[in-house]
Amino acid sequence: MRAAPIRRALVRLLAGATVGALAGLAVAQAAPAATAATAAPADSAVTVSGRGEFKDMRFTVGQSGRLTSQAISVSWRGGTPTTFAGTLFNTDFVQIMQCWGDDDHTVPDNPGPPRTQCEYGASPTTDRGSWPGNMLDDTRQVFYNAEPTNYGQDDRYGAANPGVPAEVPFKTVDGQWVTANTQNNPYFNRNTTNEVDFARTGADGTGKEFFEVQTANEAPHLGCGAPVTVNGSRTPRSCWLVIVPQGHLDLDGKPYADHSQVNAGSPVSSTNWKNRIAIPLHFNQVGTNCALGSSERPTTGSELAADAMTSWQAALCPSGRVYGYTELGEPDTRTRLSNDGSLGLGFTTRALGADYGTSAPSGTTTYAPVALTGTVIGFTIERRPRAGAPADVEKSAGTKVGSLKLDARLVAKLLTESYRNSPWGSVLRGKPAKGYGWAANNPAGLASDPEFISLNPEFAQLSVAETPNTDTDLMTSLGHSDSARALWQWILADKDARRFLAGVSDDWGMRVNPYYSTNTDVNPVGLAFDPAHTDEYPKSDPWCTVPPGSDAPRTARQCMTDFHPYVDDMHVGALHTRRADTLWKSTWDPLASPPSYKGTGPQTVGSRFVITVTDAASAARYGLQTASLRNASGRYVTPTATSLTEAAKTAAGKDVAEITPAGATAKGAYPLAHLVYAAVRPGSLKADARGDYATLLRYAAAAGQVSGADPGRLPAGYAPLSRALRERTAKAADALLHYKGPGPTGGSDDGGPTGGNSGGGSDGGTGPGGGAPGGTPDGGATGGSGSPSPTPSPAASFDGGNAVRTTAAGDTPADPANPLRYAVPAGAALGAVAGAGAPFAGGRRLRLGPARTALRRLGARRGRSRPSGGGTQ
Repeated sequence: MRAAPIRRALVRLLAGATVGALAGLAVAQAAPAATAATAAPADSAVTVSGRGEFKDMRFTVGQSGRLTSQAISVSWRGGTPTTFAGTLFNTDFVQIMQCWGDDDHTVPDNPGPPRTQCEYGASPTTDRGSWPGNMLDDTRQVFYNAEPTNYGQDDRYGAANPGVPAEVPFKTVDGQWVTANTQNNPYFNRNTTNEVDFARTGADGTGKEFFEVQTANEAPHLGCGAPVTVNGSRTPRSCWLVIVPQGHLDLDGKPYADHSQVNAGSPVSSTNWKNRIAIPLHFNQVGTNCALGSSERPTTGSELAADAMTSWQAALCPSGRVYGYTELGEPDTRTRLSNDGSLGLGFTTRALGADYGTSAPSGTTTYAPVALTGTVIGFTIERRPRAGAPADVEKSAGTKVGSLKLDARLVAKLLTESYRNSPWGSVLRGKPAKGYGWAANNPAGLASDPEFISLNPEFAQLSVAETPNTDTDLMTSLGHSDSARALWQWILADKDARRFLAGVSDDWGMRVNPYYSTNTDVNPVGLAFDPAHTDEYPKSDPWCTVPPGSDAPRTARQCMTDFHPYVDDMHVGALHTRRADTLWKSTWDPLASPPSYKGTGPQTVGSRFVITVTDAASAARYGLQTASLRNASGRYVTPTATSLTEAAKTAAGKDVAEITPAGATAKGAYPLAHLVYAAVRPGSLKADARGDYATLLRYAAAAGQVSGADPGRLPAGYAPLSRALRERTAKAADALLHYKGPGPTGGSDDGGPTGGNSGGGSDGGTGPGGGAPGGTPDGGATGGSGSPSPTPSPAASFDGGNAVRTTAAGDTPADPANPLRYAVPAGAALGAVAGAGAPFAGGRRLRLGPARTALRRLGARRGRSRPSGGGTQ
């Protein structure tokens, strides 16, 4: 090995170990305890009718049981199209919220919770210029009237001062009351609430929203899923989904006479509450059933395995097997596992030593395929017709775009910050700043790019506010990952994308941001950007400015990582895309102490546009639409169980068969599919540790490949492994159990065969695992007890709920919205594994622009952990 790669590896390891130890210790200290739960009811989808004015409406909730922190669909039909008073929602819209408590007996034929126990009323208190509410329909504010004559009036609250605005109080699950200033309550705010203030009913009388369900981890004031005692049995607390339709009739049953103003009132007023529809929500329990003091086997690595591992933990913990999970980028996982095999089991999509400048460690490394999933581009986009759009387009206003086509060059444009409005303020009134002449004639953003419109023609009639908050960049995660590497490899496999990066304009004259050019003569720093060896999402452009129109002082400049903030990981990116919040703090607040920029919160309903790079499991969890990507055969393919399986058949490699974008040539193959492997160095582990990891592998290859919502099953976003791959994982488990070779102290350990790699690679080029290419999704490996495994299926299975007990995790203290990321009890010891510093010492040029950005990035990076035995929330 040459000196430079050695130096890079050592610096990278040292930085990662130092920062990671601190981060791991911090998150470990915050890790909560957890408890066991019963199964959720089998009937998960629910349809309920409205009443009175809304008797013809039917509301369907896509999932009401086995809930974690996730998004569920809420759709309706039989409604009247929404009307507006100017830009404000006026009549015939829908409001949705989550509540706790027992039946309040206000609607005898539809039990539901008290209105005081609902998470609602956290609309913005300032900067409401583009907000579509009127301070009544989006708050808990009411007006008292002993005999109400209008919606929004209340027959209870405000009696002491009739005519003066009153508020419906909010009561938390632990008995705390907020009786005044509820819009600024200490429990939820605009950035954390899951309430849907305004959901539009379309011209055809239908509507649909994705509602973010919150557990006790995200919303402790509701306590959903927390263990409670009911009739002497411990069970997870149920909650309610409450839908309040707003109509066009007043209390007297006659249509509103005045259409020039908003007629709706607060949904929690006594008058509107009588029309509410309540649907029980049943949760997997928040907690763990792992015995206190149980020894824990650490696992670490790929976020692509996170949701699967979280589910499997729940099934294994009751049997006495406790597995922690710490999320870490795959390149850093390989570095740490290569340097210290005693760290346990690592999840990776590539073999140890596959990275540039590294080599495989000596001795045996056992590889076992455990998951098949993909990197995806997820989005939340709503249609906002252009002025003068055809009538059929006007009727689609506010509806969600369900599909997009993206080719490699379009994604390259987004990742290289090449749209005119990506370096915000570099071109003002058609005049570019010095060095930004390249941007002057580029499209403002993706939605106005002729190449994008040629693939997605409907956008020719849609309007998008093309700012850093919408379509000028992709929301991406911080750090090194195989997902980022695969995305760049997909771009490089496309001739048009390669030419664009080299500085050749596209067919419409758009040019690459020169800071990302692979042509040394074009790149202002005099060094070529090297996507072939890039496994992160660099922000190379050093542009900084005071955002136009912000009225901030000249010293309050923002740079590219301010305009396009990183998220911690792909899961968080999916969550914020569901919320339509890009995290850009774009508004200057001179009254803050000290004065600073503040976030504007989620985008306005009806014109949301957020796109992100995430993983298939997180996209499925939060109900994101996913783009069709152009594969090597020229087909546009979405990430489905079928397309992932087709891609897996093309995996190639001796020890660890990889799926590569250029090699996934099957017509139906998804180009960014990944086979995730568990990697273990048995010579560094004692026999009991090897046995525990073998148990995990056996479970992953058997019951862990049965798709379903039950804890212990394979979550949505994964495709079941083929029979050949599952058999290979079972053989890898056997190899760990029977390993015989130098033990962790240099002596001989017990077991069987020694030397070389075991359980990995493909035989004879016939496909992963040495069987028929890709295998079949039937038959196969055995579970840990030697019994036949269930048959994997891409269709969800809800059986097994009584046998599988669920556990749950919480948030990292720094990210209350991130539901799966508590540290394992061994977090401090695993700190070096969960190192944050490694991405900054990888030996490549730090492509972040100003030096201050590098400091921010170093401070933001931290290890992400799953709790011992903890699975769902």
